[in-house]
Amino acid sequence: MNKEQEEGSFRRELGLLDGTMLVVGSMIGSGIFIVSADIARQVGSAGWLILIWVLTGVITVIAAVSYGELSAMYPKAGGQYVYLKEAYNKLIAFLYGWSFFAVIQTGTIAAVGVAFSKFAAYLYEPFSDENILMNLGGFQLNAAQLVSIVTIIILTYINSRGVKDGKILQTFLTIIKILSLLGLVAGGFFFGANTAVWDANWSDAWNTRAFDAASGSWMSIGGTALLSGIAAAMVGSLFSSDAWVGVTFIAGEIRKPERNVGLSLFLGTFIVSVIYILANLMYVAVMPLQEIATAKSDRVAVDAAQYIFGDTGTIIIAVMIMISTFACNNGLIMAGARVYYTMAGDGLFFKKASRLNASGVPGWALWFQCIWASVLCLTGKYGDLLDYVMIIVIIFYILTIAGIFILRKKQPDTVRPYKAFGYPVLPVIYILFAGAICIALLLTRLNTCGWGVLIMLAGIPVFYLSKPAAEN
Repeated sequence: MNKEQEEGSFRRELGLLDGTMLVVGSMIGSGIFIVSADIARQVGSAGWLILIWVLTGVITVIAAVSYGELSAMYPKAGGQYVYLKEAYNKLIAFLYGWSFFAVIQTGTIAAVGVAFSKFAAYLYEPFSDENILMNLGGFQLNAAQLVSIVTIIILTYINSRGVKDGKILQTFLTIIKILSLLGLVAGGFFFGANTAVWDANWSDAWNTRAFDAASGSWMSIGGTALLSGIAAAMVGSLFSSDAWVGVTFIAGEIRKPERNVGLSLFLGTFIVSVIYILANLMYVAVMPLQEIATAKSDRVAVDAAQYIFGDTGTIIIAVMIMISTFACNNGLIMAGARVYYTMAGDGLFFKKASRLNASGVPGWALWFQCIWASVLCLTGKYGDLLDYVMIIVIIFYILTIAGIFILRKKQPDTVRPYKAFGYPVLPVIYILFAGAICIALLLTRLNTCGWGVLIMLAGIPVFYLSKPAAEN
């Protein structure tokens, strides 16, 4: 079976709603419920907290609508991997796929899985990471790790049965969590908002400060320290707003992909950005900034729910986050396997990953992803990888959007059913803004971000070792 035949065997069973729900469901995980605490500690004011989320929303939407041109040009499985291969070469595309499998997608799946288990422990204490099930030398297996692995296996199995089962679950859970988040926001504004708190938070809205956890006090910051704080703060907000690109990976299964992929990208990122900004405005209306910054275990939404719903708030939020993370991982698992499928077709991944099963989905690729994500769950260290996961993600977003300019010169006659909105101004703005974040992170967090770059570059010798197989 040649590549074109394999592409043709994908079943186009996803419409615009399914694509949009995949974008929304993959983006909204656990981040919006927790990262605002760290952002508040980094920048120290309500104005900057909201501005960080507005900037994140704007650049995320800019990136998404820019990808619309590429998705319309290459409406097939693999998405960003295909765009990089067409704009640059197989090496750049492989480095993306290598990083994607090693850390980006599988690490995110593992992190979201453990977030599910941690909040499940609110409802059933034995699921806690403090419940040690096994000791093997220096390794400990806890209940939270086991629960996260079980959820990943269940979702992988559901998606291995065909895209229809995965899309039904994704759409259902995503609609529930959109309504739940909007309900939390509305409840906060109508029942938990405190005028005195709101006024106090906005009375000194643009005074930039950093919170010193050791002394429990605030320090005024400016200049380099402020730039460092903004860059560090945006790591969390960008991580919470990531995974929107997943819909491009399953373009081979979307009806009218030249239209629906780009539209799904815009609608999904816009909806999530608005919800995130509203959620943070709600936090500021309900809680003093000091409490946002010092929320226990950074669980801002839990503390906000306590103000809004009383003692039942914690349970409500635990259920919400379990639904949110479950749907998020379903979208990540569904989309990620399509990248390995396309890489395998180019001879750059395990050969079996290029095969579709009887249900018309890349079953082997799904299970390879499941195994490695489960291993990462056992390490328990992926939570510390946020900085170098995000710098890899941002670098490849920059390269992909720069690829729009390259492809307009390289392939001027290729049909473009949709052209990047605001070209060339908006794509250039994204490249400059994202590039500045990368530079700031490398200057201020080299010990973590440097590892991210090294992981990416480690793929170079792997590529040349696997190149003979790709050429056979």
